[in-house]
Amino acid sequence: MRPIVLYPVFSQLTALDGIGFKTYAFYKKLCGETIKDLIFHLPVNAIDRSKKVSLSNAEENKIHTLSVKVLGHNKPAKTSRPYVIAATDGTDTMNITYFSTSRDYLPELYPVGAEIVISGLLEKYNGQWTMLHPDYAVPKNKENEIPMHEPVYPLSYGLTGKMVRKSIEKALVRVPELPEWIDEHLMKQKGWSSWKDALVNAHTPTEFCETDKDRRRLAYDELLADQLGLAIIRTHNKTLNGRKFVTSGDAVERLKKSLLFSLTESQETAVNEIISELESDKRMSRLLQGDVGSGKTIVALIAMLHVADSGSQAALMAPTEILAKQHFETLSKFLEPIGYEIGLITGKGKSNNRQETIEDIKTGKLRMVIGTHALFQSDIVFDDLGLAVIDEQHKFGVQQRVQLSNKGKGVNILSMTATPIPRTLLLTAFGDMAVSRLSEKPKGRQKIETSLMNSSRIAEIAEALKRKIQDGSQVYWVCPLIEESEALDLNAAKDRAGYLKNIFGKDVVGLVYGKMKSEEKDSIMSDFVSGKIKILVATTVIEVGVNVPNATLMVVEHAERFGLAQLHQLRGRVGRGEKKSHCILIYQAPLGIMGKARLKMMKENEDGFLIAEEDLRLRGAGEVLGTRQSGARYFRLADLERDKDLLDIANSDAKNILAQDPKLESERGKALKMLLYLFEKDATVPLIRS
Repeated sequence: MRPIVLYPVFSQLTALDGIGFKTYAFYKKLCGETIKDLIFHLPVNAIDRSKKVSLSNAEENKIHTLSVKVLGHNKPAKTSRPYVIAATDGTDTMNITYFSTSRDYLPELYPVGAEIVISGLLEKYNGQWTMLHPDYAVPKNKENEIPMHEPVYPLSYGLTGKMVRKSIEKALVRVPELPEWIDEHLMKQKGWSSWKDALVNAHTPTEFCETDKDRRRLAYDELLADQLGLAIIRTHNKTLNGRKFVTSGDAVERLKKSLLFSLTESQETAVNEIISELESDKRMSRLLQGDVGSGKTIVALIAMLHVADSGSQAALMAPTEILAKQHFETLSKFLEPIGYEIGLITGKGKSNNRQETIEDIKTGKLRMVIGTHALFQSDIVFDDLGLAVIDEQHKFGVQQRVQLSNKGKGVNILSMTATPIPRTLLLTAFGDMAVSRLSEKPKGRQKIETSLMNSSRIAEIAEALKRKIQDGSQVYWVCPLIEESEALDLNAAKDRAGYLKNIFGKDVVGLVYGKMKSEEKDSIMSDFVSGKIKILVATTVIEVGVNVPNATLMVVEHAERFGLAQLHQLRGRVGRGEKKSHCILIYQAPLGIMGKARLKMMKENEDGFLIAEEDLRLRGAGEVLGTRQSGARYFRLADLERDKDLLDIANSDAKNILAQDPKLESERGKALKMLLYLFEKDATVPLIRS
């Protein structure tokens, strides 16, 4: 239960005057539902309106506040023509121009002969000073209504800058004084204000600077709450009773000998780390991080086999049915030579087979199983689940992972991701997990040649597809949208599929996209995997997991619109067989600076970890994890690239805090509990009480 002192900031936005039901819907879309969400919606710029100079000394294309006398109105006969108001400040003349269709209010706003104070961007048009649609226009006696230093906020439909500023002013009045949670030495070293003062100052900047002290202090608060919450979970997990899964190692050795390849050095290291934890009495919570094609699946299988050989059960949960089936087929081939069986549970299995598999899981006859979300449904009961492997773990919510781990006693968790994750994101998103990294690709995996081509060469690329199909290969063609958008000049997947069908025939080309019915999508994907379909046109639904060794060409249309992490994942869908593979990134000219930087990085690099670091720098944290749209941020107040130093300090502080005050019982500890509640780490507070 949150402390009473925080109730005002967790109140609904409708508690503020001026925010009714309709306006609330706009604010909810912009920043969230509570007053806390609004006060954490920081400005992205600031306008200085304090420059009060005469027209004779004014600067072109600058914001100015001027006191002028209205000389007259030039109202055009047609609303398509501008409405011009002539004015002077005594040193020069100017035009105040409006293009809006509604002009009836302008004579009242600018009475002829009246002295008006205006503020806005001052420009020159045909040698004449001009101000288009002034931001402010008030009588001289109301000059103080114009803010001299004005914060600029991100906006969404239905809200104006003035509305948001007024609402935030009202919200800040409700912000309570809170006890200080930052170490006194760090406060002095950084020259930081109190939390409330920093928050108020961040919303009233005299000039805008992303690295100013107040913003940095608020960013540190958010990072400290995150790191402290993760440290509490990590510490709590160490107290949970685990189980020792000890075997002779015979089954694992027989599996290794039956493989047609040798494990890489990093695979061996990961296997040893995982088995060492499985043989200890501490519960494992580990992230297996590996680039596309680095061999995570065989590492996971060895972990599962170790647990199964000890007499317990292991489950692997995949995000999609087709990926679950693919894992099932792959792992079955690995296990068959050593006499082990693995089961498959999905939401659409035949009733007889499904019921038989469920019964074998319940009795313990089946010690290894692969499935989708169906694995944690109520009708799936394990005899003795000891290990849960979660593939592409960021596709599942925390609650789903907890549900699966609750299927047994002391269940160990091994999460896998093919998205290379920078160190800063590991600290924030996976700070409660130990990490094993596969840093090399298996021997024999070929380099994928990447080319950049202008969209004007589509016909030429289609000819290249003909050659690929003639030599027996298959092709992916990825588009960013499903249907044509008037707002974005993009070629849709449906239109591109139609174009290719006209060239190659309708039986050769398949189309899959996110909103397609899953049965239809699985059918088309299966036809592509089997080789029946030669060209698969798709959205990014094929970004993760699909394994078609015969696919040797990846074409990504409008590649400049994708993040580096996505492009790297897409490129990793080819190069899985013996044939030479290629990736063509089609771009729409002219390219912007950001687009050029991303495509250059893709052409010159195959190192997923290097690419991920650059993606974090260019786009922010959300895209790297693949769970948010372009531009979304993992944090609200902190920027993981800009505030790396603060993240390191917060990480170190969190460890020291719990080492000295495990239950947060000191005065600072009580303040830190307040911080955890403020940043909605409520679930971690009960853990320190236990």
